[in-house]
Amino acid sequence: MKLIGLGVCVLFVSVASLAEAQPAAQSIPVSVDCGSGQSLNRTLSRLDESMSYTVSVNGTCTEYVHVIGFENLTLRGLSGAKLVQPSTSPGNLLNAVLLITSSRNVTVQGFSIQADTSTVSAVAIGHGSTDIRLRNMTVTGGSEGIIIFENSQVSIAYVSGQDPGFTTLGIYDGSDVHVEHCVFQETTGAFWHEGIALGASHITLYATAIRNMQVGIDANTGSIVDVLAYGTYYPIAGSTDVTIENSAGTSFYGVNVNAGGSLNLQSAKLVIVNPGQSWGSTTGGVLVSNGSSLNAGNGNLSITGSYGQGIMVLNNSHATVGAFTLTGSAHGGLVAANMSSIDVGASSAPSNVGGNNVDLFCDSRSVITGAANIAGAPTAQCANLLATETAPLP
Repeated sequence: MKLIGLGVCVLFVSVASLAEAQPAAQSIPVSVDCGSGQSLNRTLSRLDESMSYTVSVNGTCTEYVHVIGFENLTLRGLSGAKLVQPSTSPGNLLNAVLLITSSRNVTVQGFSIQADTSTVSAVAIGHGSTDIRLRNMTVTGGSEGIIIFENSQVSIAYVSGQDPGFTTLGIYDGSDVHVEHCVFQETTGAFWHEGIALGASHITLYATAIRNMQVGIDANTGSIVDVLAYGTYYPIAGSTDVTIENSAGTSFYGVNVNAGGSLNLQSAKLVIVNPGQSWGSTTGGVLVSNGSSLNAGNGNLSITGSYGQGIMVLNNSHATVGAFTLTGSAHGGLVAANMSSIDVGASSAPSNVGGNNVDLFCDSRSVITGAANIAGAPTAQCANLLATETAPLP
């Protein structure tokens, strides 16, 4: 599933999603009624993994469901269908309420999936699985709600995830994920939770909301986050914004980009509301650190009401911003420190950086360029502040 790019998750089935959900003509129909004592996992164990099946599921299946080595499989939850973690031990090896490994062209749709927050993930997809599609689902709990690992490729749409042990969506080991029209939220107020966590992986997302997490998006170890509207699976319609908000006041970082990662804002907008903590430090809207980058030259970025910093670029990192909005931070607005740089690029409209405690801050070994591209008269504590985007050239 190699695509050209890679929210508020509304749980409705669009015409496009219904069309996508139709099985291929040659798919063999299978029915499972967990409400009458049938087992989905037992049924799957009897199927030929190389054949195409559409398995319709009714009732609550209290079992660990394994999809291993399948091609061309659709698991369709009928109205009210649930996959629930059983009370029996999951065993010592990798397990999940729904485990998909070494599979290709698998669609799972229409289920509510529930797990505890300590022993297993609700959904785990790995071992090189490709073209896996999660659709119109609710995922509650799990040590990680959905975990994708070991070079797997997954598309997630119209999925609501909440109250995990750690993260609602974890993406690791060179995996590639597309997310659209989803909501990831924490409703318990407990610590520590992340909306999306990445390690050495890639995500493309738009039209998604992340609410009341300590970290909205956490991109580590060279991970790439592309905020980009794409029409691969569904027509682009309505708001394409990715919104990270924290009405509960428990946020530390809207987005944390670390260890050579990058955050790239393209044809969709990233909106961050009320991030950070009152003591400041490195908390705030976007932290870019340790050789990482923020690329927002097109201006598709808005950070308002940060309790900490607005954008902090730290430890040999760089940020480029365009006609964006950064207002109301209780500490710094644009902050560059420890041999880092921020460039405010020229664009069709000036950037709105104002109303922060200190709008522009840099230490003696860092630089902010393009100050002339900021509207008004921002307050500054930065000896290396250039009005232009470059120093005078020969």
